[in-house]
Formats: sequence, structure tokens, C-alpha cells
Amino acid sequence: MTTLSEKILTEAESEIESEAESQAEIEESTEPGPGHPAEQPSPVLAVRDVRISDRAGDREIVHGVSFTLTPGSAVGIVGESGSGKTLTCRAALGILPAHFEITGGSVEIDGNDIAGLSPTRWTDLRGATISAVFQDPASYLNPSIRVGAQIAEVLRVKKGLKRRAAHRRAIELLRVVHLRDPELVHAQYPHELSGGMLQRVLIAVAIAAGPRILIADEATTALDVTVQAEILDLLADLRERTGLALVVVSHDLAVVAQLCDEVLVMRRGEVVEQGPTRDVLHHPRHEYTRLLIAEHEQYGLEKFLAPAPEEDA
Repeated sequence: MTTLSEKILTEAESEIESEAESQAEIEESTEPGPGHPAEQPSPVLAVRDVRISDRAGDREIVHGVSFTLTPGSAVGIVGESGSGKTLTCRAALGILPAHFEITGGSVEIDGNDIAGLSPTRWTDLRGATISAVFQDPASYLNPSIRVGAQIAEVLRVKKGLKRRAAHRRAIELLRVVHLRDPELVHAQYPHELSGGMLQRVLIAVAIAAGPRILIADEATTALDVTVQAEILDLLADLRERTGLALVVVSHDLAVVAQLCDEVLVMRRGEVVEQGPTRDVLHHPRHEYTRLLIAEHEQYGLEKFLAPAPEEDA
């Protein structure tokens, strides 16, 4: 019987090859003429040598993380619990826990250095430029308010829509995240929905204001394997259709293999390996990365880490 890891990595290999061929054709047809170098898209998120410290314990927790995101790209961050994955993402969102602070490096969101952002400016950016989806979606939804009204509230605050327009758009967003019978779901309370449905609702809330960046922090961890695959397909679809840039935090290499162009492997607050996902999966350099891959082998992952094409001598 084919496992989820097998299915994901098989599809990921095919998608990577197909995307590479398509990109090569595009680049060939749009290659700039002499004297007209190709313009690289500006990053929507730039994390440069970020260090995070715990003031209470007087110690550095995250030691110099760097990556950039351009529109439509996806970066994965993998590692064990306590490796600094979530702290790095919370730093980018400006929501570090009490006693934690950025003590080195910089974070820029759409060209804005977050170090100088006022609370009002942060309010403007969150949801409209950068948004997030976390594990356990029920914790982030108000149990006493229908889910449609919660989406509509974001639309009215962030987009300035009137009540009726917000109602219509909320139903459209529920349809966008592939919920069956969105009109019915719109009128339901969180406790009436399954975990997978709640995660789709939370994604609808997160993308309601049209952000350019979405951080998915262990967004599929608590879901069964079938629903997990559907949520990953949804994120990939949003990325392709809207140019949404993704930061995918997971302990599962198979999840990152399906969605991400680049991967950072973190351990004890340090990036021990970083590079294109295909290269890291096929040619891991660090012992810890090799250990992560080896741990997946018991689920059949090794069958889909087929040898990379040999390079010409």
C-alpha cells in the first residue's frame, strides 16, 4: 500500500521536473537582448542573519537565520521541536513571546525593516501583506461566532467592504479553499466542523485581505493523512494562481518536498544545511539532515529519493 510520504515525494519529483522544463521554456522565449539584463523580482520577505535571544535566561536561542522569499516562491524550514523554526517565523510576524527579542540581523517585509515599525504599521501589514496559519485551527477561531462572520470581519476591517459585499466575498473565499457547500459552512460554528474543514476556514481567513506572504507553521501536523494531502494541494494551488509566497514550517521532509523550492534544516537554533530542496534531499551534506532522511525511510521515503541524474564528466 502506498504511504503518504511515497505519494507526496513521487508527485513532488514529477512536479519539480515539469516546472523546471516549463521555466526553461519561459526563460528561453523571454530571454532579454544584449544590454538588457533580466530583472530579478524584489523579495517580499528578507530574513538576514536573524538572532533571537531570551532576555530572562540571558541566552541566544536562534543563531543567524537567513533566507529570502520572492513572489510565488516557497521556503521550507524543517527540524525537531525546539530547533527555532517557530521562533524565526514569529519574529517575522512581530509576535515573539514575552522576554524574547531580535538581537541581531534584520527582517524586511515588502521592503520595510520591521525594527522601525509602529504598532499601527504592524496592524496594517498583518493580514494584508503577511499572514499565517498555525496548528490547531480551533484555537484561533472564536467558538461563539459563525465562521462566515469571522471571515467577513477581516474583510470589513482590512478591505473596507460593506456588510453585504463582505458576506458575498466570505462565501467566495470558502469556495476558493475547496469547501463543499460554502453557503452552509458560512453559517456554521467552529465546533460543527471537522479539523480539516477548520484548517480550510483558517486559510480563508488568512488570505482574505490578499497577503503576499503566508506562513504555514505545522499547518497539517494534526490532520489525518488524506486531509493533509488535500491541504498541501490547496496551498500549492494558491501559490500557483495568486503568486502567494510561502514559508512552510514542518518536521516532515515529505511536506517540504511537495511545496518548497528551498529548504532550511534547523537544529538547536542553527541552520545546519540550506539549499534547493532537490539538492538537499538527494545530496545531504550534514549528518543531521541525513538522519532526518533516514528516519523517513521506514515509511518508504527512500524509494522516492531516486538517484539524481548524473552530471556530465
